Amino acid sequence: MQPIMIVTGGSQGIGEAVARLAASRGYAVALTYQSNRTMAEAVVASIAADGGKAVAIRAEMAEEASILALYRAVDEMLGPVTALVNNAGTPGPMGKIDSVTAQTLDTVLAVNVRAPVLMIREAVRRMATDNGGAGGGIVNISSRAAQLGGAGEWIHYAASKGALDSLTVGASKELAMRGIRVNAVSPGLIQTELHARAGLPDRLTKLVGGVPMGRVGGAEEVAAAVLWLLSPEASYITGSIVPISGGR
Repeated sequence: MQPIMIVTGGSQGIGEAVARLAASRGYAVALTYQSNRTMAEAVVASIAADGGKAVAIRAEMAEEASILALYRAVDEMLGPVTALVNNAGTPGPMGKIDSVTAQTLDTVLAVNVRAPVLMIREAVRRMATDNGGAGGGIVNISSRAAQLGGAGEWIHYAASKGALDSLTVGASKELAMRGIRVNAVSPGLIQTELHARAGLPDRLTKLVGGVPMGRVGGAEEVAAAVLWLLSPEASYITGSIVPISGGR
């Protein structure tokens, strides 16, 4: 049976790289997008042109009803999910802690923490062997900010990724005997659109000097680690948070 993967935020950046690599390795991929349908459908068309199978589904990660609708759509279009990649996230506006608003906190925590919990809940209902599922794997896309703290930039974002790390560890222990492995990757400075969207197009250039390897990473390098963690080669790995940061 063809494995089925959900990649949240799969229309660009790390999510797109994961979706493309997964499709090339035999997964049927459901990638979600929030607003840019054109970009998401372009990824799907490109995957299809390469012989893969993918669908794009609009989902609002801050809304439980939208998450439930997403899973219903995947069930109908592809079948029960066997792999979940929680990639969708938002850093919120950049700023020091005394400028953070309650609205920013509500949005960041809803998308970066609450949504992954709900996404995992729905995946477990389909994957867990004690629920009649075939088991599966989950990878959360965290950030080195969880350990570095995000001081002066995104403490709120760093805190949300710290919560995601805790979720990874806790879920891995709870689900290990139910046929589900849960891991995370923790990217550092990765060449994606995130920095420009936050109004910091030169952020990577300014910070790359602090990377021991002397360069920023690519989304494809993160995707390769994600697919490895989901593969049989990583069958005895769960609860791990793998830094992908060039040593930073």
